[in-house]
Amino acid sequence: MGIWFGSCRPRVHQIGHGWTSRSECSYRIIDDIDFAAVRADPKPIVGFSDITNIHLALWTHARLATIHGCLAGPTATTNVRDLLMTTAPLTIYPNPAALSAAINVPGVAVGPLVGGNLRELAGSVGAGSIDLTAAIVLLDDLRHVGIGQVDRNLTQLIKSDALDDIAAIAIGSFEGFNGYTDHGWTVVDVLHDRLAGLGVPILGRRDIGHDIIGPTSTPDQNAATLGATATLDTNAGTLTVGPFVQ
Repeated sequence: MGIWFGSCRPRVHQIGHGWTSRSECSYRIIDDIDFAAVRADPKPIVGFSDITNIHLALWTHARLATIHGCLAGPTATTNVRDLLMTTAPLTIYPNPAALSAAINVPGVAVGPLVGGNLRELAGSVGAGSIDLTAAIVLLDDLRHVGIGQVDRNLTQLIKSDALDDIAAIAIGSFEGFNGYTDHGWTVVDVLHDRLAGLGVPILGRRDIGHDIIGPTSTPDQNAATLGATATLDTNAGTLTVGPFVQ
């Protein structure tokens, strides 16, 4: 938990993903975050997966921007550097080969990009650390126990009304489910079945999150600023996110 004491120290300039054992316990420290101190001296937070809990808490309680991404892979490293060191927006272009390429509900939306790992989003419902109002919601996940888990997590978000006032949905990586079916259903079937009826634009084909192999045959992904204003355009096939630096 010393990360949050460290974040208030002037000599600490950035906090990166990888400080917990296998990154499976970030949800346990949210109640110990001093949000006033973090607001007074914010530091860039870079991470994904379980770190979604930290992203959500900092957005909900402090309205602070963070970076969904990592520092492994050429695209990821370049994106993070650009988001931290320039004031230019970042446009994330589609990957036609992505598993989620078949998911598309037409429209254009503008709003803060909020979200990350689907499992952590669903787990945040009722814990006071999720506010998706007017947001473009980012969703990704790796394969845990099967497609049924994705269905349960999406259903939890829907039935809790967490998705009632969102602006749009950007689908990140679900590549771990590639080639996997359950009783004739694919993960794309489940995503479309649960989300298409929400009446908001949905854009798939984003290489954001888990299980993405880059051009160098190593793990890689696009980074994105969470909390910054983003524009989702299904006609152009683009997700443009604002910079971390304002």
